[in-house]
Amino acid sequence: MSDAAIGRPQAAGGAPAYADDVTRAFMVMSIFWGVVGFTVGLVIALQMVFPALNLDLEWTTFGRLRPLHTSAVIFAFGGTALIGTSLHIVQRTCRARLFGGAPLGWFVFFGYQFFILIAATGYVLGITQSKEYAEPEWYADLWLTIVWVAYLVAFMGTIFKREEPHIYVANWFLLGFILTIAVLHIVNNTAIPVSLFGAKSYSAYAGVQDAMIQWWYGHNAVGFFLTAGFLGMMYYIIPKQADRPVYSYRLSIVHFWALVFLYIWAGPHHLHYTALPDWAQTLGMVFSIMLWMPSWGGMINGIMTLAGAWDKLRTDPGLRFSVTAVGFYGMSTFEGPVMSIKAVNALSHYTDWTIGHVHSGALGWVGFIVFGTLYYLVPVLWRRERVYSTRLVAWHFWIATLGIVLYITAMWVSGIMQGLMWRAYDELGFLQYSFVETVVAMRPFYAIRAIGGLLYVCGSLIMAYNLWRTIRGDVASEATGVPALAAARA
Repeated sequence: MSDAAIGRPQAAGGAPAYADDVTRAFMVMSIFWGVVGFTVGLVIALQMVFPALNLDLEWTTFGRLRPLHTSAVIFAFGGTALIGTSLHIVQRTCRARLFGGAPLGWFVFFGYQFFILIAATGYVLGITQSKEYAEPEWYADLWLTIVWVAYLVAFMGTIFKREEPHIYVANWFLLGFILTIAVLHIVNNTAIPVSLFGAKSYSAYAGVQDAMIQWWYGHNAVGFFLTAGFLGMMYYIIPKQADRPVYSYRLSIVHFWALVFLYIWAGPHHLHYTALPDWAQTLGMVFSIMLWMPSWGGMINGIMTLAGAWDKLRTDPGLRFSVTAVGFYGMSTFEGPVMSIKAVNALSHYTDWTIGHVHSGALGWVGFIVFGTLYYLVPVLWRRERVYSTRLVAWHFWIATLGIVLYITAMWVSGIMQGLMWRAYDELGFLQYSFVETVVAMRPFYAIRAIGGLLYVCGSLIMAYNLWRTIRGDVASEATGVPALAAARA
């Protein structure tokens, strides 16, 4: 799994021929978007506790900032890190320079950042489709389609020109993520603009069909963008950090195919007790429960890769992020199927329990695997011996972990309480609590959530400072930690 073992193409004069400048740019912007996305999340969490923070301005209301937060974290922070890491992985594991070279790589980079900007400005101005995870209007969707095709060409072209006969499993997950997201994006965002230059469009679908297609997209955006893509990251980064081969390569292949087959059917569980046909709801529930098997197979594979290298958790704080991320992945993929069961969903749906579940996956799985990747890749890409300060990495880990625990436990308690209050009846058969009473009861938990979010933001700021000093080439006085570059070359 080491670069030396895989081989490293050389340009004239012995310099590395990989298109690493593009990957470096993706890493820097991922750090930036992470801080921005987490900060906006903290702002809207505080707005739920102190409504005056909406500022009585249309641009700063919760309704405008909420999609800005979700897209900034998922597509800007996560997507930028994922695309950049995938370009690093595919070049190393294929022993081939990026197809299309730096020009195509830079087009993907600047094109994707431009998409983020035009989508974000649309949210603040109220220009959205009002579809979960698919808010950008038609002009942004059209531009993203062009960029995504260029990304696919760069990635797949590199695989076609590979010098390594074997296609490493990380590339399976990454290619599955790229292809599936392309199909989901095109189908769900098929729309008719109101006018040629208008910033408003209407979906090509209507009613329950529109809802079904939206959650076929929405859940599989989670399944293939936030799961399959980052699993590709995991299957490369954890073996590199642990300096161990994948625990079971056969299990990783079974994990891939089972995940691809099962995940695509799970979307209807978002539409329990709606106008969607009952058979479709049940189908989504059954396939969601079946997802336990491949999901936990992947979790076991990731954690057991550390067999014989558990001591590295003491000396490499970056590895702690990656392994803890896999733990959160296992927890989220257990909780999700449970919540898809109709009897459980009757209590959990539309409550803060769902918010807690989503953020255990987003902050714990996606956030932590990206943090672990950044702490590994930044020293490697900038050819530093190690990250500036492993002590700051440890501080980031514990502060962020505490923030996640406060966040998700507050939302779990709030959500279950919320669901129980909504379905409580008095002896005459009337609702026992008004909606306002449920909101008042949740306020303390919203305050706890904001504290958890604040800790997570503080951790991201520590990371940004630490990686900035790493890029500069500074070295802290501490002597602990595993030299990242040395480990990469081993």
